[in-house]
Amino acid sequence: MTAAAEPATPFAETPGQPDPDVPRTITAPSTPGDRLFRGFLRAAGLSVFAIMGLIAFFLILRGADALRAVGFSFFTEEKWLTQAHNFGIASVLPNGLLIAVIALVIAVPVALATAIFISEYAPVRLRATLISLIDLMAAIPSIVYGLWGLFFLQPRIIGFVRWLSNHFGDVIPFLKVRTGDISTSYTSSTFIAGVVVSLMIIPIVTSLSREVFSQAPQGEREGAYALGSTRWGMVRTVVLPFGRGGVIGSVMLGFGRAMGETIAVALIISPNFEQITHVLENGANSISALIALRFGESDPLSLSALMAAGLVLFALTLLVNVAAGFVINRSRSGATTAD
Repeated sequence: MTAAAEPATPFAETPGQPDPDVPRTITAPSTPGDRLFRGFLRAAGLSVFAIMGLIAFFLILRGADALRAVGFSFFTEEKWLTQAHNFGIASVLPNGLLIAVIALVIAVPVALATAIFISEYAPVRLRATLISLIDLMAAIPSIVYGLWGLFFLQPRIIGFVRWLSNHFGDVIPFLKVRTGDISTSYTSSTFIAGVVVSLMIIPIVTSLSREVFSQAPQGEREGAYALGSTRWGMVRTVVLPFGRGGVIGSVMLGFGRAMGETIAVALIISPNFEQITHVLENGANSISALIALRFGESDPLSLSALMAAGLVLFALTLLVNVAAGFVINRSRSGATTAD
């Protein structure tokens, strides 16, 4: 007896035929309109790099005289005496970072709570209104926030600031006000500037976080409910882990926004070129406020010093934004979604 021949499998690859398991590459003819549109998009994308490069080149060119005049001491000197060639950002840069950190401490919990409420708890009819209000907050000019903080918030927050200093100053040293119990000791401080800036970054963090939370997979939401989870349990186990990377990225973008805020901070602060160790006391500063307040009265060397300070702020903000984009792209919410 001869062995029966094995039947041929329907997916067997025949000579000269492509493997059916390998996707075919589909190419479409390129028309002149397609090439023109593709070239326009490529030029638009490359223009962003060109603009950023031109800004950096301009700041380097204009700030080179000041950097050559003082050298590395530009990063270690606290004073700002340009005529005596004794100036630097050793006090201004940390003070600006401190304002941004205070703004984040206030803004992030409020923004995340608002984003969760809008995406998970708010009624459908109310949701669109809340989203529009958040977008409207982002559209308000910074000078309006500054004037509001100067004439409305500051006189009314002095009592709270005094209470913080009297009750927590002995326990938490940086909350102690050392200059006496008079009203002017509590005004124009790092804390008040941080409160005003926090209102300006709440819309940014809220909008980005809400967008990420709303993209949480519906299947995982329903699975959590099927296992007996409450709504908050579903948010805690599904929505928040899914949006963790996006939230981190939005916070970093808010930090960059807070670092670059100018007009609102310049209206609030009383310029100080010393290291801020007590955030409730009168006196604060930042690089952006320094540039705004000193630009009009600057001689050539002073102007060059301001440009050098702007270059440092530009580089720091760029690094923060790049890091934020990297975190968002590497996160689950920014890279992939569940099927």
